[in-house]
Amino acid sequence: MTAFPETGSPFWFLGGQAKVLVPGKVTGGSLSVIEFTDSAGHAPPMHVHEGEEEVWIVLDGKIRFFVGDEKFDLEPGQAAYGPRGVAHSYLVRSETARLAAVFAPGQVEEWFTSNSSPVSSVDEAPASFDIGAILASADAFKVRVAGPPPTE
Repeated sequence: MTAFPETGSPFWFLGGQAKVLVPGKVTGGSLSVIEFTDSAGHAPPMHVHEGEEEVWIVLDGKIRFFVGDEKFDLEPGQAAYGPRGVAHSYLVRSETARLAAVFAPGQVEEWFTSNSSPVSSVDEAPASFDIGAILASADAFKVRVAGPPPTE
């Protein structure tokens, strides 16, 4: 058994906070886990992971998940599954929400961390980001945008 008592430092990604809880390198690439903390209305663009499956576990708040043509409204303790090759996203429906995303196989967290900026103790708002650079680097990780962010 391997424990991860000290997780990675938080970072900004697409306007929300994230941190790597279990890096793929410690699991031999079999899986990785990232925690995301987002505010009301936050939604990444619809996107597809060609290289990994994804499972989302809601830790706090209310989140609507979009997987293919389906929608799932989930609360803490509930989970959803995003198969590789299927467009998906989520929309935060509460003031804030926190979720854990499990990626299998792991290592896609390198795309998130390479397109992030660290969270500092003085941050009051998300760091700005260059969506063009983030999208340009996505191909190397077999991630592609499939549409705009979902809305209510």
